[in-house]
Amino acid sequence: MGSRKKQMADAIKESKKQIAFAKLNNCPTSPRKMRLVADLVRGEKVEKALSILRFSSKEASRRLEKLLLSAVANWQAKNEDANVEDAKLFIKEIKVDSGTMLKRLRPAPQGRAHRIRKRSNHVTLVLGAINNTQSN
Repeated sequence: MGSRKKQMADAIKESKKQIAFAKLNNCPTSPRKMRLVADLVRGEKVEKALSILRFSSKEASRRLEKLLLSAVANWQAKNEDANVEDAKLFIKEIKVDSGTMLKRLRPAPQGRAHRIRKRSNHVTLVLGAINNTQSN
């Protein structure tokens, strides 16, 4: 019984080495704008995603590019003996959730006020490796 649990734990540990993630919290961009950029790179290979983000004119793409580089660095820290190019990393999951909202008031005609909602978001990016067997 104990050896089977150990085998299962080793299998889970090995599968966790194949994924890496990075989080970006309280990014001061509206979630809708960030999702437009996130949809461009969802499911893409890392090299292609980096080139898409680098040449995108949207402001949110700069932040996502930095987050993607951080996720790649996290993957490298987990797999020190593996090579990034050989692993064929891809964006397994990218999730954009709404964060805290700063509420401000803007003066309006006839003594009224309109509420301005300054939105922020949380981005979670998960990388996966295509090849599950390491030949090193």
